[in-house]
Amino acid sequence: MSLLDKHCVPCEGGTDPLTEQRENELHSAVPEWHLNREGIHQISREFTLKNFKGALEFITQVGEIAEAEGHHPDLNLHNYKKVTVTLTTHAINGLSENDFIMAAKIDQLLKKLV
Repeated sequence: MSLLDKHCVPCEGGTDPLTEQRENELHSAVPEWHLNREGIHQISREFTLKNFKGALEFITQVGEIAEAEGHHPDLNLHNYKKVTVTLTTHAINGLSENDFIMAAKIDQLLKKLV
């Protein structure tokens, strides 16, 4: 099943973060995301939008996806049209499948905006 066909599941802790092997498997589905294993594992990607208004609209649409999925990224708007999205599962101090599901859905959103 594709990550796009999946939905995030609630995570309140009590489960282990993904193994590095599983992170690598899921990362192959969203290769433009940077996998950071220093400290708490996370994935991030910088998006460059057309202008400031486009960046704000992108953030709003990412927020709508996050609310629908119940999994919320860190969003950073910088250089007036760049947005860095960072995903990790805070409840488990690492990555879960939810992070990769969100990454795939954000990538799909970008394709619709371009």
